[in-house]
Amino acid sequence: MALSCIVFDCDGIILESVDAKTSAFARICNEIAPGLTQDFVTYTVLHGGVSRYEKFAWLFRQAFDRDILPAESKELGERFTRYSLEAVLASPLVPGFEDVIARWRGRVPLYVASGTPQYELDEVLRERGLAPYFTGIYGTPPAKAALLLNAIRDCGAAPGETVMIGDSKTDVDAAVIAGTLFYGRGDYFKDGPWPWGSDLTRLNAYLEEVAGTGKNTAS
Repeated sequence: MALSCIVFDCDGIILESVDAKTSAFARICNEIAPGLTQDFVTYTVLHGGVSRYEKFAWLFRQAFDRDILPAESKELGERFTRYSLEAVLASPLVPGFEDVIARWRGRVPLYVASGTPQYELDEVLRERGLAPYFTGIYGTPPAKAALLLNAIRDCGAAPGETVMIGDSKTDVDAAVIAGTLFYGRGDYFKDGPWPWGSDLTRLNAYLEEVAGTGKNTAS
């Protein structure tokens, strides 16, 4: 079998929660540096899968030409959770996700590797009743590539028999670093070399192909 491990991002792959988090980033920027809101939103979208704390650090460098202090970073993280968590918990599942779980649970170990802080990722998946589907759930820190490598190591799978499923450049970069296969969700991937879909409704067909033949390494 050429498919030994499947790793999911969370926002935009399991839950349709990207907009909820984008709105929270915009609200925070409006409160502390309103002139940079559009630039900050663009940055956060382009760097999906990156820790929110790295995004706050970028904002402070742009807005105030200095490094963010630990206390400031902590406060913004708490504010972000207040602004976004309820909407994230109410977000619908990405179309096709339930079918993928139904097809592969029990056949292949399933993992999550997300830029969301570990404590919050655990809470979201537990509250949504999704945690039991996964052999391992990995949130930040560390960064996405390290999370993916941790999942592969825990699974005992070969990177070339692992599929990372993501919706951002951060996700595909992690797959390249780890040497895994990759499946992208969203138009960002439509002109690239990786298999992709507008949601996950075509993912099972790709995974069955990998299980039978193995191909499309992210490189």
